[in-house]
Amino acid sequence: MKRAFVLVSAIAAAGIVATVGSAGHAERSGALHVTKECSKYFGHVGEFCTIKSSNIPAIEPEMNVFYLAALPPSGVLDSDIVLSSGHGGGALGHVVLDGSTAQGRVSFSVGTGRFAGFHARAVVSVDSSGLWHWDGTYRFSRSDDDD
Repeated sequence: MKRAFVLVSAIAAAGIVATVGSAGHAERSGALHVTKECSKYFGHVGEFCTIKSSNIPAIEPEMNVFYLAALPPSGVLDSDIVLSSGHGGGALGHVVLDGSTAQGRVSFSVGTGRFAGFHARAVVSVDSSGLWHWDGTYRFSRSDDDD
């Protein structure tokens, strides 16, 4: 648990620094399509999956999605997650995934740096090759400085 706290604290601190100058972006929204591979995720706190593709520029290939809760024996993952750019920006979200059906939902509602104002909701699924998909909608809301 300490490892997860340190991870989230480091991402948040870096994001505060990176947020300077990110205000003023225009509101934008649309369909969200992301793929990720999870060869480094084994159900333990702090492990991650790696983004392979995305249809929005803020989510780039090779970004990581860190899981802040362990996969319980029930096989239903209910975890906060951090999508990290590794360069001072990140998005905090939540995933609920049923391991027996390999389906679930993911949402994001807090972000810093390039993810300031980021909100998303998507269905989670996996294809026959083992590549995970997020398919849904996203939006970047106007910053408070624009009002």
